[in-house]
Amino acid sequence: MDPLGARSQFVEVQNLPTWDQPQGVQDEVDRKKRLTEEDDQLANQLNSLESPFPFRQDINSKIVLFNGDVALLNCTAIVNTSNETLTDKNPVSDSIHRYAGPELRDELLKLKGCRTGEAKMTEGFNLAARFIIHTVGPKYKAKYRTAAESSLYSCYRNVMQLSKEHAMASVGLCVVSTVKRAYPLEDATHIALRTVRRFLENHGENIETVVFAVSDVEEPVYRKLMPLYYPCSIKEEKISLPFLPADIGNAEGEPVVPERQIRIAEKPGNLEDSDLGLVGSHAFARMEGDVDKQRKLILQGQMSEAAQHKQHQRNYNRWLCRARAEDLSDIAALKALYQTGVDLCGRTVMVVVGRNIPVTIIDMEKALLYFIHVMDHITVKEYVMVYFHTLTAEHNHLDTDFLKKLYDIVDAKFKKNLRAFYFVHPTFRTKVSTWFFTTFSVSGLKEKVHHIENLQQLFTCILPEEIDIPPFVLEYDTRVILVYCTSK
Repeated sequence: MDPLGARSQFVEVQNLPTWDQPQGVQDEVDRKKRLTEEDDQLANQLNSLESPFPFRQDINSKIVLFNGDVALLNCTAIVNTSNETLTDKNPVSDSIHRYAGPELRDELLKLKGCRTGEAKMTEGFNLAARFIIHTVGPKYKAKYRTAAESSLYSCYRNVMQLSKEHAMASVGLCVVSTVKRAYPLEDATHIALRTVRRFLENHGENIETVVFAVSDVEEPVYRKLMPLYYPCSIKEEKISLPFLPADIGNAEGEPVVPERQIRIAEKPGNLEDSDLGLVGSHAFARMEGDVDKQRKLILQGQMSEAAQHKQHQRNYNRWLCRARAEDLSDIAALKALYQTGVDLCGRTVMVVVGRNIPVTIIDMEKALLYFIHVMDHITVKEYVMVYFHTLTAEHNHLDTDFLKKLYDIVDAKFKKNLRAFYFVHPTFRTKVSTWFFTTFSVSGLKEKVHHIENLQQLFTCILPEEIDIPPFVLEYDTRVILVYCTSK
């Protein structure tokens, strides 16, 4: 309790500037700079695309970014990030306990812990906030990234749900994923901002204020990413499109879980009634600067090397722009392409699961867009790819023409920084096809392709704990080894 006449150390939420208001002179300068340095040609193209997070003045007026201690906020509830026993020692929890008083610790003992992703509520005791919502963020491991994303989403979603159920006017959110739990800050921020945005859109009519309370380290990341989910103008909405991640979640902001979201066409065998038969004639040609026309000009000697590079870069940027603008969650749900750990040289490992690519029943153009979006930031440095050909059928095999188009479209960094391509469980047919493709269709790839007969071979390059292998691949590999050993 503050001494009589002393200035309160608690912060009144209603006195903090909301996101739709400039937060000082520097903030206004930064926003103007961000809006004026964009390429005009790109901005014009983006005007025809719709953002999944459109400019909403009503939502922005509810959002506050506060650099300070969440424990000092005078709002209906604040959030405490803790562990499963609700006894975690971290800066946020320590401050909340210090200001709330010893009664809080006694109350937490009665709750008997809290599971990861769940949220439980107590009184605020000596805090200015009436309630404290306690939640447990996930421990992050790259191998189990999907599970971590879902758990972190649940943390924020359950906090917001409790706020709604108890008719809370305002809630102060700390950064749930603590350093101790090793969750990458930028990835966690995407989930936090997206989840709150979707909740306010769908269920937040009675919530007046949501405060993101951040530290000096966290603030720059939040300031960089907030325009993606809370654009302050239509123009900012448009220029933020290319920077959205590939998986923006479902209508509630929840990360797409592959087992729940796979879409199956009614008649997968009938190609005549679908657009897939036209992929070669229209899907790629819809983009300005068709690669076949460019190749013709190159062969005719009508384009200089510099002009060729510039044209190729322009084409790739258009594809990347589209990839970041479209909802690709149905392709992400297939879990056919994902990032896992690193190889023995410390290079990022990307996994492709052939059996998860139903070529005949998905939009292959969207698959290409998803590949570009996921891989663009990976390929800025050296990486390797692992392709599991295990138990694939005819409807899983990618057409050579499609692969050639893909190779022609992608940026030079894709090819330059790919250090190895591990082809796991190949057949004789695929070995022959790969040889022809790398010998006659593309250059510079042949020496990077390595056919891997079993997982033990793969583990000489990538440790088992560094790669997330589908269960059916593990089962198949074990079965093949047993057969081999029995035959001997």
